[in-house]
Amino acid sequence: MDISVDQPVMLWHKDRTSCLRMELLGEEPLSIRVEGKPYSVVMRTPGEEIAHVAGFCLGEGIIDTADDYSSIAYCEAENTNVVAVTLTPSRRAGIADILQRRNYISQTSCGLCGKELVQDLYQLVRPVPDGLTIAIPEALAGLDAMSDHQSLRGRTYASHAAALCDARGELISVAEDIGRHNALDKAIGKPFLDGLLPKCALLIMSSRVSYELVQKAARARIPIILSVSRPTALAVELACSLNMSLACLAPDAGVYVFCGKQRFEIE
Repeated sequence: MDISVDQPVMLWHKDRTSCLRMELLGEEPLSIRVEGKPYSVVMRTPGEEIAHVAGFCLGEGIIDTADDYSSIAYCEAENTNVVAVTLTPSRRAGIADILQRRNYISQTSCGLCGKELVQDLYQLVRPVPDGLTIAIPEALAGLDAMSDHQSLRGRTYASHAAALCDARGELISVAEDIGRHNALDKAIGKPFLDGLLPKCALLIMSSRVSYELVQKAARARIPIILSVSRPTALAVELACSLNMSLACLAPDAGVYVFCGKQRFEIE
């Protein structure tokens, strides 16, 4: 299974054509099984599957802490396209309604939208408390440094990235994937598995922010989201209702703050 694939292509110009080779980003299906049953299939860039599934399950409300599962592992050692999650008996009993109601369809993966889903989201996430702040220049510096951690994008021009930083803007976790949801799941999953998630204060996305990314950040208790592109209206509505801070780049090295301005220190 390759993260990238070397592909022959033809380059056309109005006066000539030429042949060259181009590195394309790999894409494979990942089947996520919970308690022996299929829960979701996502298309993702191969790699970091265990962290990916841990972050995914946290975002879905399947787990809240590392004490909620007994194992997250490949179904077969040689098959990294299937990961199985086994919950503790108490957690399994506590989320029986989630496992039954979802009927194998993820609510945080790309493709689901609409305000009818927002009421379900409110049942799975809690507002983020105040108290933490970050200087805008430090947040911007983290965004500027994203390209240093995007080796796949530099080679394929096709990946998204998500990075988690502490309140000082220091990098804790970063991940790339063909899907922005997958990149965030992987970035969250790594510190979650290592017990470092409580230190994460700032999420930086190389893509736009939609409501499901806000939900994933809220489930991980990350109060500040900064992105390159503008968020969707539903993302802002959800972030406001959860007392989160949501901002994106503005022209001339500025920042648009859509909600939660109390967390941004203006120097």
